[in-house]
Amino acid sequence: MLERIKRSTLSRILFAVIGWCAICAPYAGVAKAAAYPERPIRIIVPFGAGGANDVVIRILATRLTDTLGQQIVVDNRTGAGGLIGTEIAAKSTPDGYTLLGTATPHVIFPHLHKKMPYDPLKDFAPVMQIGGQPYVVTIHPSLGVSNLKELIALAQKNPGKINYGSSGNGGAQHMFFALFAHMAKIDMVHVPYKSSALARADLLGGQVKIGCLGVASVINNHKAGQLRIIAVTSAKRSPELPDIPAIAETVPGYDASLWTVLLAPRGTPQTVIDRLSTDITKLLQTKDMKDAFEKVGTYVVIKNSREAASFIATEYKKWGDVARAINLKIN
Repeated sequence: MLERIKRSTLSRILFAVIGWCAICAPYAGVAKAAAYPERPIRIIVPFGAGGANDVVIRILATRLTDTLGQQIVVDNRTGAGGLIGTEIAAKSTPDGYTLLGTATPHVIFPHLHKKMPYDPLKDFAPVMQIGGQPYVVTIHPSLGVSNLKELIALAQKNPGKINYGSSGNGGAQHMFFALFAHMAKIDMVHVPYKSSALARADLLGGQVKIGCLGVASVINNHKAGQLRIIAVTSAKRSPELPDIPAIAETVPGYDASLWTVLLAPRGTPQTVIDRLSTDITKLLQTKDMKDAFEKVGTYVVIKNSREAASFIATEYKKWGDVARAINLKIN
């Protein structure tokens, strides 16, 4: 009899504990989200400092530090065209304290390598897209052309003799221009550099005659007459460069832009992702952020985690088709 009473009492206690846990569980998640972040957050940028993507992430990081009340540290982990930094982010603890600030090459490189150390879609949870920007076809004045039609005509007369530089094989600078050359049916020589800064330096010096770079990195040289911007890569003209035609005006159907997204390692709590997305969205809607982005040739894009996931998947397919069309493989 005593044994049955003990078992009955134990059962009631157990059920009470289970019920209490069930009631408290949702509130525990809310409390955790409210407490986040409790220490500095690292945003890994898998490309070099000063590049188009890096500049945008740093603008966000500076202002997000004040919003979240914790230091946002930008950590440039370069190498292998972005693979090294991205792999580090993919394998980081999914707790919201390590994020990846990446761009279009994120969905380009998987189509160029036989073996990848991570899956660009499955190993990450999108936080949101924050911006987009066209690149600009930029030439050294010594090339002797003033517009895209003249460049195409010159290349047709000199197949395989005109070079263009980029930040490296398979990067956005390379792929954006390779897509143009493919669609324009011209043969040009690609000269890969280890960074966009080195490619720009040799373009300024005339060692390479053409580059496809971020607006911010060459706009001052264009205004000074040191370099000449002759086209933008977006489907339509850029509001920052209204007098510069889009490539699509000469090569119908061309469209390539550098987009910037924040990703988290797969498994990061949705409450954390939602907190980041909410606060960043509020920041992006301010005039200060819009003005700061415009100064570096970027326009604000606000896509939440679900919208960003769909967009990234579409871009993944697009650049896979491009890589196959131009028959490009790195290894």
